[in-house]
Amino acid sequence: MGAVSPQPPAWLVYDGAPPEPHGVPVSGAASRTRAGLHETLAGSLALPGWYGRNWDALADALADRLDSGPLTLVVTDAADLLADEPPARLGTLLDVLGAVAAGGHETLRVVLRDDPDRLRALRDRVAAVLGGRVGAPPPATG
Repeated sequence: MGAVSPQPPAWLVYDGAPPEPHGVPVSGAASRTRAGLHETLAGSLALPGWYGRNWDALADALADRLDSGPLTLVVTDAADLLADEPPARLGTLLDVLGAVAAGGHETLRVVLRDDPDRLRALRDRVAAVLGGRVGAPPPATG
């Protein structure tokens, strides 16, 4: 048996079910790289022209989006999310999402959707990059 993964934060959900009708679909397969992720999010969320396709701009754009109401991102083929990047990139993304979820006026929810076998591997990846700090405040970034 493997080590027990830390409990994910309330805003992060693993799911093998069909897509939610009210979520914004985000393709994990198109988001295997950081550049692909930023392009996918820019298109899926119709992010503003000022979106600089970097982590700080993502945090700002998502915070602005939450000012207008709750947001659920449904990442399909979630095991592919940032799979072609160094493992720490996934940790950075989750830190950004966690900070936005903690500071938003409305609710941010991220659903990682894939088949159960691939989700198991993704859970392990998330646990490995974040260790015991899943749901903890993000480290300061410069």
